[in-house]
Amino acid sequence: MSTNAHELNGDLPDITRPTHTVENQPPPLEGYNAYATDAALRDALHREGGGWGEDRLQAFGEIAGGELVEVGRLANENPPKPRLFDRYGHRLDEVEFHPAYHRSMEIAKTHGLHGLTWTAERDGAQVVRSALTYIHNQFESGTMCPITMTHACVPALRHQPDVAEAWLPGILANEYDPACRPAGEKRGLTVGMGMTEKQGGSDVRSNSTRAYPLGRPGPGGEYELVGHKWFFSAPMCDAFLVLAYTDAGLSCFLLPKWRPDGTRNAIQVQRLKDKLGDKSNASSEVEFRGAFGWMVGAEGRGVPTIIEMVAQTRLDCMLGSAGLMRHATAQAIHHCTYREAFGRRLIEQPLMVNVLADLALESEAALALSMRLARAFDGTARGDEHDKRLARIMTPIGKYWVCKRAPAQINEAQECLGGAGYVEEHILPRLYRQAPLNSIWEGSGNVQCLDVLRAMGRDPDSVEALVAELRSAKGENRHYDEHLARVQAALSGDRSELEPSARRFTESIALALQASILIRAGNAAVSDAFCASRLGGDAGLAFGTLPPGLDLTAIVERADPHVN
Repeated sequence: MSTNAHELNGDLPDITRPTHTVENQPPPLEGYNAYATDAALRDALHREGGGWGEDRLQAFGEIAGGELVEVGRLANENPPKPRLFDRYGHRLDEVEFHPAYHRSMEIAKTHGLHGLTWTAERDGAQVVRSALTYIHNQFESGTMCPITMTHACVPALRHQPDVAEAWLPGILANEYDPACRPAGEKRGLTVGMGMTEKQGGSDVRSNSTRAYPLGRPGPGGEYELVGHKWFFSAPMCDAFLVLAYTDAGLSCFLLPKWRPDGTRNAIQVQRLKDKLGDKSNASSEVEFRGAFGWMVGAEGRGVPTIIEMVAQTRLDCMLGSAGLMRHATAQAIHHCTYREAFGRRLIEQPLMVNVLADLALESEAALALSMRLARAFDGTARGDEHDKRLARIMTPIGKYWVCKRAPAQINEAQECLGGAGYVEEHILPRLYRQAPLNSIWEGSGNVQCLDVLRAMGRDPDSVEALVAELRSAKGENRHYDEHLARVQAALSGDRSELEPSARRFTESIALALQASILIRAGNAAVSDAFCASRLGGDAGLAFGTLPPGLDLTAIVERADPHVN
């Protein structure tokens, strides 16, 4: 039949008619309470002494699973821009942010993520603050960089009481003030840091930046710094803790954004880093052209002065990774709850249940170890010797293992969604790009594992505290007892040859710590599965290889954001 005949008969297809109906697609996971729907977090909060913060967490969880979802998306789709000069050529060295970034910062500061540890003045403050940090990281991680450093700078500044007295009120204020002006004119302050240089990275002893006294040298004295920093985090902050050399050795300094005379400090931003992830946050390269600062702590003792700050930021790396893993797990379970394939919902298919349960196990174990370390930090502040010694060795152990596990776990969660988990409209690609950051920031894997060996050598009491912690779960699980025996033998054996195998050694201790916490937590479905798969050799290397005989459905339901 000719074309004209088709037209005459009126049987041409209607090209304006819809081609298909959108179905078998899950709704977005939003508009939920990120605390109330997280059974593992609720249990950990109470187990580690932060139960008094329940109402605070409930309120923050509602904001996180609601407003912060969209705020996080916008902040990452609109990264910061450098504003190095004004229109006339005067240096500004400022950074311009999307309003969503400022809103994320405001949410974090209003709820005390930058200072609750230091202002609550009660047991469990670090635990409650850690729970808040874990939730915030699930939806917007970039702003947690300046929030983390602002929180962590407090112990370092307290080494210099006169500097602390001048700066801590603004630092600990629960207000966010994004204006670029002198600190005395602002309602609230943020603090960044700059440790590493091009030639050294983690080897800060190789730094070349020099500090020259302007008058009386020594602690609290005024200096000018000349040099550079290769990674200068959050250049929009109001002040920065940095390391530089004096004649007495590597020392710590606080550099303000503005000099005391009201002029801009000579901290010149060269460029912003184009990073794999952490898109909403600004990281920079800077040069110090006679930058003004005050010495903090003893001259030549820069690393010991700042070491407590490093411990705090390492804990936040763990919390950040644990938060990413939790949200990836929640997204995977959410998708599989709605999506059908081959006649059944994905969550009803046994192999998928195995994968989801494995993701949930890894997520809860990461959270459990992070929150136990937060309680150890709390105990350290109270003068508890066991917690102090445990925190010394547990920090690098946990930082290494939790941060190392995040990328693979999040990638497995992406696979649960198939192609939908690989497109930028979904949050999972952002989580996946973010995941490697925490394993690099504040010392990569080798640095952490060598620090474990250093702690064992310099602080034998930390090993005793570790063993005591591990023994507290003995006798409850066959796989755990066998693994504990191997760990104890390694801890008491010849340490002279440990360095080449330090990663494997650290991994075995980390798994023992996670298992011991989960066993004592009392959820048999979780602890039995963790011990059988991670300690008993009854599972493969990939996620989704949990052995038979475990209550996988109970594990998935515990992690389901719709159930709890």
